[in-house]
Amino acid sequence: MGEVSNAADAVNALADRFWNGLLDLSPVTATVLGYEQGLDRLDDPGPAGREKARSLFTATLASADAIEAEPAETSGLPLEECITLDILRVICEVELEQQGQRVDRLKVVDQMDGPQTILPMLAAFQKTDTPEKFELFLTRLADYPRFMAANAELVREGLAGGLTAARIVTERVISQLERLLALPDAQSPVATTLSVPTEADRERLVVAIGKYVRPADRAFLEALLGAYREASRQEPGLWSAPNGEQIYRTQIRAWTSLDIDAGELHRRGLEELEAIEGERRVISRDLGFGDDTRAARAALQSRPGAAPASVEELLDHARGQIERALAAAPAYFGRLPRAACEVRAVERYKEEDAPAAYYYPPAIDNSRPGVFYVNTYDLPSRSYVGLASTSFHEAVPGHHFQIALQSEHPSLNAFRRLGARMAGTAYVEGWGLYSERLADEMGLYLDSGERFGMLDGQALRAARLIVDTGIHAFRWTRDRSIAQLLEAGISETDTVIETDRYICLPAQALTYKVGQREIERLRQEAAARLGPAFDLRAFHDAVLGHGSLPLATLAKELPGWLGSAG
Repeated sequence: MGEVSNAADAVNALADRFWNGLLDLSPVTATVLGYEQGLDRLDDPGPAGREKARSLFTATLASADAIEAEPAETSGLPLEECITLDILRVICEVELEQQGQRVDRLKVVDQMDGPQTILPMLAAFQKTDTPEKFELFLTRLADYPRFMAANAELVREGLAGGLTAARIVTERVISQLERLLALPDAQSPVATTLSVPTEADRERLVVAIGKYVRPADRAFLEALLGAYREASRQEPGLWSAPNGEQIYRTQIRAWTSLDIDAGELHRRGLEELEAIEGERRVISRDLGFGDDTRAARAALQSRPGAAPASVEELLDHARGQIERALAAAPAYFGRLPRAACEVRAVERYKEEDAPAAYYYPPAIDNSRPGVFYVNTYDLPSRSYVGLASTSFHEAVPGHHFQIALQSEHPSLNAFRRLGARMAGTAYVEGWGLYSERLADEMGLYLDSGERFGMLDGQALRAARLIVDTGIHAFRWTRDRSIAQLLEAGISETDTVIETDRYICLPAQALTYKVGQREIERLRQEAAARLGPAFDLRAFHDAVLGHGSLPLATLAKELPGWLGSAG
């Protein structure tokens, strides 16, 4: 027993070393998660930072090999430690593969999460309510020129090696930077978002923005203009990049944790989209529109009160949906998160490029709630027909439940609670999409409009399988992608934002349906195996009870967690 205990201790010590190494590599991640370390510096995307990361991943794999090379010690290794080793391997192997492909040269130009988005995000998450904490943020601002210069060097390396972003991604990042630079320093997202101890400190902040941030952003913009802009790939798909086919295969594995063929995913998307259209026709007929689902959608979206009259009305609507879901949750979940979930509008500077909604997890010390961001850009297009399913996906019972329960788990180590999502987000996004369907079972959709919106959301994720693989593997044009999403019933505003998101983040869009299908398959198998003994609350608690997992690990272990029909 002592040998097994020693092996378990070795696994947890390895996970701790790995996690602490990652937080040291990325103080930005540490801040977003609520850690108070590295608050005075930014990440190092340059050669030294990459070498440090490579050493961490390589050493972690070697240590995992050494633990597993002692069969007498690991034969009785507790389940959670076995899972921890699995996750560490998945992360390190795919990270090293991506480093070998130098995808950092590609990802540095990114309208979603690129380096130009870091400071506004930190302004929303870093605590600066005391003079000491505010000084740390000012020191971080002084580090920004170094950080952006390293990113500009990646842009130049990408240009020299031919691994450039797609043209539309480059154009969106250029537009973002131009919008940021057009703002007076006092109106920058950093200045308007950051809490400061005194008004005098706000003046110091504005001066620092002018001294450090504006010149660094301008220099990064200049790196994108001219030669890089001209060399950006006219064809949006990864297939058009050097080694693009293999890079896309790696991205599929990085995002989904599975090695799946693009053609198989494309076929699944087509099948699911057809089935979902059948469900939409049922509602369309009930509304008197026959099989014309477009007419039904148009009627639902044009009803009085179907679109928000103001930003605050839209946010209040989302808050009400979260409250309704929380009230119904105890009948479907044995464990509920302690952390609250707050609703905020997407920041103005990035709303034109952002999805309809997204979620940020609570701080590790519960000092900050989970945050459900709702995009209020082009307000008339933000129909209430689709808001409910989005709220249930991003907040309750979706991402907020899964991520908050994981971060609050009493027995998982810090890496498992906070870092396991690095092994692929198909589990996380699959749970979010599963939650949209679960909300239907919970009776959370108040009318046929909200339910039609849920089906539109399901159709979007099926279309993502088609479009993501179409763009990156099958040479689809951007216009063909937009047309496919319009055909699936997505609004014109969202089809453009969504398509450019898929171009920017290859394979991320696959995670939703891949994960949902696996969770639904496991539920069906458990219900068939357990019969009358099947308990939906127990199933949900088991799926959420071990933190984020690679899908293969979830499939292997879930039957044991649920027990037998006995």
